[in-house]
Amino acid sequence: MKPEITTVVPTHNRRDLLQLTLRTVLGQRDVNLEVVVVDDGSTDDTADVVAGLGDPRVRLVRHDTAQGVSAARNRGIAEAKGSWVAFVDDDDLWAPDKLGRQLAATRDTGRPWAYAGAVKVDAAQRLNGGRPPPEPEEVMARITRWNPMPGGCSNVIASSTLLRRAGPFDRQLVNLADWDLWIRMARAGGRPAMVASPLVGYRQHDGNRSLDTALILREARVIERRYGTALDWGGISRYLAWLCVRSGRRREALWHFARATVRGEGASVATDLAGLLRNRLTVPSLGRSQPPEHHEWGTEAEAWLASLRS
Repeated sequence: MKPEITTVVPTHNRRDLLQLTLRTVLGQRDVNLEVVVVDDGSTDDTADVVAGLGDPRVRLVRHDTAQGVSAARNRGIAEAKGSWVAFVDDDDLWAPDKLGRQLAATRDTGRPWAYAGAVKVDAAQRLNGGRPPPEPEEVMARITRWNPMPGGCSNVIASSTLLRRAGPFDRQLVNLADWDLWIRMARAGGRPAMVASPLVGYRQHDGNRSLDTALILREARVIERRYGTALDWGGISRYLAWLCVRSGRRREALWHFARATVRGEGASVATDLAGLLRNRLTVPSLGRSQPPEHHEWGTEAEAWLASLRS
């Protein structure tokens, strides 16, 4: 029977992180899915780990040499048999009803793509915070100025038809390739559907690609030139400052905070710095010092995160 949705999982030398990610993908309830794992030139035993699952819903395809995450995602799309495609990075986590609720939202609204809320999670699957996702109208209003999609590429599902219209991930982009595709999907398919609950766990660890602030800046300038819109550089600078805080690069963090202030984010930066000063500018563990968040909303994820910890 043809799967309703294909989940594409690009991976490279992350066998340990990948195992828990796949556990949450294969644990999806009330949905007929297949999983395409794209091994992008791994030199560890990723292939053996995937084969060891013994699950007929999982297919492994391999690049003998690494071609990059965008090429891996495109390979997964090309291999997909489902009418819908979902993406999840090899270090992120899903609630067990993530796909089912997103598909229901697309049926209810008739929209060809959907997203949900996301929370930040540490290496022990403990909640680090989160905030409600933006409304679809806000996504459409902001999508060409900065990426408003929570949880990165591990959040969105899209119809195969919309993906064909929007085109593939840009192989020249890494960190912002998903944002570039969301812009094209918004233009080709209009407003997305939304599930307001925290269904995605963005795992924060030392190996996160998103910690490369110089790469993000370079790719943001590509996006700005490509679509001819002025990016929200104040918000981007503040975001980069927090990435630096997470990785202990305090001098660089202060530089980005200063840039954010000059670019109109002074009030938010003042709040950020006040919180950091209360913590004496220490970062006890990766991801613990963060901007103010909606912790009550994020605790909705505790039940499914607790099941992963056990």
